[in-house]
Amino acid sequence: MNIIVCLKQVPGTTDVKIDPETNTLRREGTKNVVNPFDTYALEEGVRLRERYGGRVTALSMGPPQAEEMLREAISCGADEAILISDRAFAGSDTLATSYTLSCAVNKLKDYDLIICGRQTIDGDTGQVGPELSEMLGLPFVAYVSKINEVADDKMVLERMVEDGHEVIEVPLPAVVTVVKEINIPRLPSLRGLTLAKKVEIPVWTASDMEVDENKVGLAGSATWVAKVFFPQRVQQGEMLEGEPENQVDTLIEKLRDLKIT
Repeated sequence: MNIIVCLKQVPGTTDVKIDPETNTLRREGTKNVVNPFDTYALEEGVRLRERYGGRVTALSMGPPQAEEMLREAISCGADEAILISDRAFAGSDTLATSYTLSCAVNKLKDYDLIICGRQTIDGDTGQVGPELSEMLGLPFVAYVSKINEVADDKMVLERMVEDGHEVIEVPLPAVVTVVKEINIPRLPSLRGLTLAKKVEIPVWTASDMEVDENKVGLAGSATWVAKVFFPQRVQQGEMLEGEPENQVDTLIEKLRDLKIT
């Protein structure tokens, strides 16, 4: 069973800086980590490989420093990793990101399942998984909390819904997004850390994947950030003085002026 796990490197801090000219995150000088939800996707991919055989490929689109994250993925059990990196991809929204990932998946060709975390902690949209499945023309299941069985080009899984769980049978290949209830991610092994230092991680550019340049980066993004600012908190208050009865009358008058009553 060949599995692709999509990972994203995100800022490991809430103190993020915004470039005032491009309205994008400034990642320089910021410690980056694997998106926490993606660690559950990776763990599930490794567990499925351990049960059914095959390979786990960690796939990420990001700047060159994302290579460090991919080495961490290998230390935790991934068999190989591929970094998608090109200046042409800068500024991509979820639509452009999903298109770029779909081009990489089509280049890989041999896969049975694509696993993503349910969302990223920087964008919080949860859109890449379903958009990727749509672009690849594959079945999609969100909020997967357990994969029960994989057999005969299909799998049986459970997904979280508002009032419980649904059991679903889905044909393969497919795309799923998983929730943190699905497993407990493992720590890197000594053997994995040694392997991660030595492995060569290929970098695929726009030309390597023959992408349509009008569908990637800012040009391919259906949404963009028009303005970034910190909202100002303005507190207005007034202390009422006098006897309690007078304060109540004053308060009622003020509320009437505000047309609240």
